[in-house]
Amino acid sequence: MSQTFPRIGRRRAVQGGTAALVVLGLLLWWLRPWAEEPPSGTIDFSTGTRAGVYHEYGELLRTAIDKDMPDLRVRLLTSAGSQENVAEVASGDADFAIAAADAVATYMHDNRPGAGRLRGVARLYDDYVQLVVPPDSDIRSVADLRGKRVAIGLPDSGVRLIANAVLKAAGIDPENDIEPASDGIDTGPKRLGHGLDAFFWSGGLPTDGLSRLAKKSASAFRFVPIDATLVAALHDQGGATRYYRATKMPESAYPSVQHGRPVPTLAVSNLLITRSDVDPRLAEWLTRTVLDSRDRIGATVHSAQLVDVRTAIYTDPLQLHVGAQRYYQSVKP
Repeated sequence: MSQTFPRIGRRRAVQGGTAALVVLGLLLWWLRPWAEEPPSGTIDFSTGTRAGVYHEYGELLRTAIDKDMPDLRVRLLTSAGSQENVAEVASGDADFAIAAADAVATYMHDNRPGAGRLRGVARLYDDYVQLVVPPDSDIRSVADLRGKRVAIGLPDSGVRLIANAVLKAAGIDPENDIEPASDGIDTGPKRLGHGLDAFFWSGGLPTDGLSRLAKKSASAFRFVPIDATLVAALHDQGGATRYYRATKMPESAYPSVQHGRPVPTLAVSNLLITRSDVDPRLAEWLTRTVLDSRDRIGATVHSAQLVDVRTAIYTDPLQLHVGAQRYYQSVKP
């Protein structure tokens, strides 16, 4: 028994074929860059000190990059932190780096070499200022640091930048009103109470260097609160201080030390940065890897759990790299 099917006119057939090609084209565009050969070569990625979150994040991201782009070699460079990282990328000595927004803004405001070439890839997670003292210390506020031996971070670190700003907001001259030391998170915890009365740290939560110290004893150290009124005084300084915001360090950051109590402090956003001359395809692939690896990296670096496509695009004060823009446009709802 034969069955008769309706005849399709040439015009409708052409329209249908055109529509199919459009759908196929959109699908291939949406799948890009995975439809392409992954980038290859070597890139330099500047992180921070080995005891800090920047370096830990960099190591985990390198593992994710190796999975997505097996022919791309990533060399991790240690550094003092944000200020050095910005300079490394701007000068071409590094291709990518993590840096706090205040350090980026300061570099741009000072119109330092290569500032105009800096571009954003993604907003990552927040750094929290952590002012650490021995548990029996008489230091209860930033103002109490006057005359004390205080570590304000390595030269060219983001810690140094933010510690100096906080001290000035409290009416303390970092050079004359304290005994400043250049310890970072690698040496500060060891010297606390043994040559240091306090140290500043600015990093993601929790930071391994402090977590290890907390595991030794529930009374290993204490946090000094930085209240909202001091943050308001910070903003009065102008410039990059507008990137600081009042917040509270959650009680879950270092539970054995905080005993269920949050700590008033301030935070600043971290950015993944690059330069305008970096290959757009590489920047696009890397942006995708950063977002896709969030849960895997976040299982170890808990602050990385906050990396999200809806907030990653806000890389102020930097405009997005064209490759990163391409990725965000491809996933826009």
